[in-house]
Amino acid sequence: MNEKISGVYDAQQIQVLEGLDAVRKRPSMYIGSTGSRGLHHLVFEVVDNSIDEAMAGYCDNIRVVINSDNSITVKDNGRGIPVKEHPQQKKSALEVVMTILHAGGKFGGAGYKVAGGLHGVGLSVVNALSAWLEVSVSREGEKFFQRYERGTPVTALQKKGKSSKAGTVITFYPDPEIFNEINFDFQILTQRLRELAFLNKGIKIILQDRRHEEIKEEVFKYDGGISSFVSFLNKNKEVYPKKPIYLEKEVNNCMVETSLQYNTGYNETIFSYANNIHTKEGGTHELAFKSALTRLINDHARRLGVLKENQDNFLGEDIREGLTGIISIKILNPQFEGQTKTRLGNSEVRGIVESILMDGLGAYLEQNPPVTRKICEKALQSSRARDAARKARELTRRKNALEINNLPGKLADCATKDPAESELFLVEGDSAGGSAKQGRSRHYQAILPLRGKILNVEKARLDRILANEEIRTLITALGTGIGDDFNIQKLRYHKVIIMTDADVDGSHIRTLLLTFFFRYMEPLIAMGNIYIAQPPLFKVTKNKKNYYLYREEELEKLMSEIGRQGTSVQRYKGLGEMNPEQLWETTLNPETRTLIKVDLQDAIKAHEVFNLLMGEKVEPRRQFIEEHAREVRNLDI
Repeated sequence: MNEKISGVYDAQQIQVLEGLDAVRKRPSMYIGSTGSRGLHHLVFEVVDNSIDEAMAGYCDNIRVVINSDNSITVKDNGRGIPVKEHPQQKKSALEVVMTILHAGGKFGGAGYKVAGGLHGVGLSVVNALSAWLEVSVSREGEKFFQRYERGTPVTALQKKGKSSKAGTVITFYPDPEIFNEINFDFQILTQRLRELAFLNKGIKIILQDRRHEEIKEEVFKYDGGISSFVSFLNKNKEVYPKKPIYLEKEVNNCMVETSLQYNTGYNETIFSYANNIHTKEGGTHELAFKSALTRLINDHARRLGVLKENQDNFLGEDIREGLTGIISIKILNPQFEGQTKTRLGNSEVRGIVESILMDGLGAYLEQNPPVTRKICEKALQSSRARDAARKARELTRRKNALEINNLPGKLADCATKDPAESELFLVEGDSAGGSAKQGRSRHYQAILPLRGKILNVEKARLDRILANEEIRTLITALGTGIGDDFNIQKLRYHKVIIMTDADVDGSHIRTLLLTFFFRYMEPLIAMGNIYIAQPPLFKVTKNKKNYYLYREEELEKLMSEIGRQGTSVQRYKGLGEMNPEQLWETTLNPETRTLIKVDLQDAIKAHEVFNLLMGEKVEPRRQFIEEHAREVRNLDI
């Protein structure tokens, strides 16, 4: 457990900034959306309060339960929310926290040293967006209870007897008036709670799902902290050193933890955090991590003779090839750029992180020359491959996005030059490509047939990837460039639709394409530009009426409704079996087709799955497929 901070945490520490109006009117302003993401965000807001207690040194056990009615219970063994009368508000501090926006122990500095919920909106927003919420507080030898409905207290604060323990229990049910569907995803909760357990070593987080007869439970506790996190990300890979490098130090009230390890692959994986918040856009801590690593490896490469006098220094990207790294800081007053908290701006953090890495990692590299040499030699190979990739990349550049002569010959482009209304279909094979070219709307739909399976980019460096004709054709058609040249503003089609056969080969091609986009054009996924077409599996005809069906279950249901007599059933083995009219009617026409948007909800989970499905080791992949074959229809992220 973390060292306990000094300072009083009672009613005096709850400071009020403003009221709670507008949350129910504009919920997306506070939780991002009223869909699945916003629904799960409610859980994380409550859990974050328990984690803040853990970071303050007063909590080491958190339990999250999905109850049978889809309500959520979060229980911790922290100090318990203060309950005495608030000096300004003249009501209990608990009620202030639950009903007033920007009220909490995070603003004065004495209640919490560091905290993730910096805006203080957490519990009040959850309360406002819940049909009902019940809170039970054990504190100072007594137990208290209060119930709220849609943000308003419906009971007074009640004493419920004595308690020998301390902590807070919150149970809430999201409001159906706000959320279209209330169905919590065990996997989404698992991913974030595991991440929080990694980032707060020694904290035990239990997740239970009580919606089925058999209770599902996961327990997360990692005494190794982010070192365990790196090992988790690198599982199923060949790594060096065998045990991740780990550094931890506090300087000027800034606690810095970092861990890193190399693998024999070619992808760079770095996750940065500030006060448990994933800083997706990086910031000063991540820049310092990269800068210090680059300086250290170049220095050692010179000393070891891996870099000769006449050679230029390695670039950062050379040194980070195959690197898995975590940088996590906990700081008193973090400055996040924007409400989304995706980039850390504290200028003082850069110097602190750089000095810790230069000293700590520098000492490790001095003491472990075999590991240091291996890292330097991998950077050398990466540097050579980068030069080759630069030459190959130049072949994919287009002088002008509107010059048709520069586009691949097999691309059937659309007439419009407005990317916002343009669609590019990536079609498996020339046969289906031919039907698609004839059946499409030429004004806004472009067709790019792909021959065979593209290269598995999980097992190749960029120079080899860019030497692959199919990938080069794809990059040129999209117009964005790749790597350092990538520019999403140059994307020629705002809908990029993967259209493959509904069989094993089609699934494999689809996964290869998704792996390429995830590793080398991730912004396309993050911005919602990648889609998967859903061609039908069956065509059923009866009394001159056609039915197109997408699943076995749909076929069984239809046959029971219309009867088998006089009914013909055609199973499509591939897109090439459809004539242009059928392809338009079922898969191309925006009025009748079904598209699945590829959503990158969790980068860590995506990294894990792509590594597992497309990586070097066969046995873990076989086990994964055996375990999930019956429950998974498409192996897509």
